[in-house]
Amino acid sequence: MKDNGIKKDIKRFDVLRIIEHWIIAATFMVLVATGLSQKFYIFEASQWLVIKLGGIDAVRLIHRISGLFLTFLTLQHIVVASYGILFKRWRPVMIINKKDFTDSIDNMKYYLGLTDRPACCDRYNYKQKFEYWGILTGVLLMIMTGFILWFPMPVTGFLSGEIIPAAKALHTNEALLIFLVIAIWHIYNSIFSPDVFPLDTGILTGYVSRERMLREHPVELARMEGLRSEDICGQHDSER
Repeated sequence: MKDNGIKKDIKRFDVLRIIEHWIIAATFMVLVATGLSQKFYIFEASQWLVIKLGGIDAVRLIHRISGLFLTFLTLQHIVVASYGILFKRWRPVMIINKKDFTDSIDNMKYYLGLTDRPACCDRYNYKQKFEYWGILTGVLLMIMTGFILWFPMPVTGFLSGEIIPAAKALHTNEALLIFLVIAIWHIYNSIFSPDVFPLDTGILTGYVSRERMLREHPVELARMEGLRSEDICGQHDSER
């Protein structure tokens, strides 16, 4: 769709990224259901789920298989991203840099009414980057501690036995923290935020409107349209 030569809808995600997102989301939901039902076993909902899934041994097996799958998904994500950056000259768009910190300060000034323009962000803004790295590092921690809990005897063969209760505390608490981050922060930004309500369809179709790109990712839009970011960052202000 075009309007006076300007695309109304802009492709933001390819099919592989969409598929990866939903597979990870499904795997995460299985891990949350089987993990939290073990952590909070005294609740009736947990006991109901354990019974429906065939007992605690079945729940543990499903949790471990899902953990293996998440490990594979995480490793392939890291390998593909690293290969793309190192050998295919992909832009390292998720690397946190100085501009992300200045953008957060600029947005704070905008929210307080000290400036009349929000931060001019690139493909991913500072909030998305902080969420991404928080979840990724948390998942890596859960993978490491999960394997320690799965194979305690080999681990304690060369590490102190105190590593087991420490790994259990880290695994369960980090899992709960990531669940809360996704349930509160990510779900809000994807569904309940006034900018996307009732649903952010970008991760479903791969496309977002040019108006939204102009509002949220003007630097990337300027690069796509061959414009200067200084020029396009002011367009949304003039169109409001």
